[in-house]
Order: sequence, then C-alpha cells, then structure tokens
Amino acid sequence: MMLMDSEKIRQILQQRTVALPDGIRLPAIGQGTWNIGDVPAKREQEISALQLGVELGMTLIDTAEMYGEGKSERLTGEAIQGKREQVFLVSKVYPHNAGTKDIYRACENSLERLGTDTLDLYLLHWRGRIPLEETVEGMEQLKKDGKIKRWGVSNFDVDDMEELLQIPGGENCAVNQVLYHLGSRGIEYELLPWHMEHGIPIMAYSPLAQGGSPHKNLQTNQALKKIAEKHHVEPLQIALAWTIRSGHVISIPKAGQPQHVTANAEAAAIELMDEDLKMLDEAFPPPNHKPPLDVI
Repeated sequence: MMLMDSEKIRQILQQRTVALPDGIRLPAIGQGTWNIGDVPAKREQEISALQLGVELGMTLIDTAEMYGEGKSERLTGEAIQGKREQVFLVSKVYPHNAGTKDIYRACENSLERLGTDTLDLYLLHWRGRIPLEETVEGMEQLKKDGKIKRWGVSNFDVDDMEELLQIPGGENCAVNQVLYHLGSRGIEYELLPWHMEHGIPIMAYSPLAQGGSPHKNLQTNQALKKIAEKHHVEPLQIALAWTIRSGHVISIPKAGQPQHVTANAEAAAIELMDEDLKMLDEAFPPPNHKPPLDVI
C-alpha cells in the first residue's frame, strides 16, 4: 500500500495538471459526485470525503442537475462552504434545459443549490433535440453575465465536435466529458486524437468503471493485480493512473469514503512504465476501428 503524507500528495497534484484552452491548469484527478447525496445516512461521510479531496489537491468537483435531481449539487454546495475559492466547480445542464429560454433558469437553479454565484465550467450533459446553436448562444450569454466562466460538452463524438466548432462561438468549448477507462477505450481511435489536435482536453467520467460500466471487473484482472503489486499500490490506483497517462485527460472518479479519496489522490504519483502499458494493452486491447461512443 502506498502511504503518503497530505502535503506530498498536494505537491504531486499541483504538478500533474491538464491545461484548458484558456490556459488555466487543473489537477489531472478531480472528484465526481454521481450518486452522492442520494442516501441521507451517508451525507456527513460524503461531505467529509469531498472536503478531504479538496485538501489533498483534487480541487475540481464535477456535479450535475441530473444527479439526484439536485441532491448532489446541494451536498456539494454544503461541502464547499468556506472553500469556494479553492474549488474549480463544474455542473451540467439537462439537454431539455439547454435552449436559450431555459438554460438561464437551469443555471441559476444549479447556482442556488450549490450556494455560489458562478460556475467555473458548465457542460451540456449530452446532446438532445435543442439545436446546438441555441445552446452555444445560451452558454455565451451566461458567460457574459458572469454566471459561468467557461462552458463545454459531455458525451460528444467527433462528428458532434466538428459540428460544434462550425457554430459561431462553438470554438469556445473548453472540454468534452466522456466515458473512459481501461475497459472502454474506444475514444482512443479517433476522438482522443482529435481533441489533442484541437487542444481541447477530455474529462473522463467513471474512470474506474463505476456505475454499471462495461468491463467493470478491474479489481480482479490479473494484469492489473501484477502491476499493482510491483508498484505497491491497489489495482484501481493503477487503472486510474492509466487514464491520465497522456497528459490530455482529467479523470473524475467518485469516492464517498475517505480511504477511497486518498487512494484516488495518491494515484497521481504512479508512473507507469512501458512494460506496464504493454501488459495493460494485452489485457485491455486498444481499439482497431472506430466504435460507437460508450455512454452510461
């Protein structure tokens, strides 16, 4: 087991960063909140876990109006009271709220639940029936009015991104949040290279194959176990370190328990060797064609 003091973890996360298009650098590992806030009995533990993550340097917290229909935002808002200036706060809007008439109200509702007056990043949760032009217009207006500092998208494939960049203002997209983990590598064939070429980072949700993801038995995989033993860490820490290896991906694992939060933060210190990566490629082959975008 890796045992590091808090200051050392913070220093590592300050060094392992990913740049957004506007130059701001974010820790390569942040915190997700899917399903957090759903169980009242876990509330205090989940708040403490998010606060510990911030203290350790995982200052990016990602939530959404969809998560528990606002419950995750409320819990996140409670967790960041008195810490707002330390946190890079991300939330997401439902597709049906992403039109020019509704996006303003949806954003203000999220801000109220979060107890803040501005979001650092606001994402379209997935593409719906609202024209992208309307969503971009709404996002740009929210920026002008100081409600959000930047915006992005989630669950967009290459064709969606190409279309987005043709829209006036679409070039201001700061990030694309998609499913990415060892058992779901489809983005490596075309989407991830496209993002690297355009300087727009990927944010990986469910990087440990949580939430019913395909191929989620990462902890029992023999290759992962062997590599973890070599590095004196846990298999899931290797899986998380793998997602951020390129320097173009921000991972946002969910952790509602302090020991898992610490394990996630420590994963930033793991340097995978070429032989480790080769072994993982054999156990979890990279794509040899473009598959449909995995979504959960």
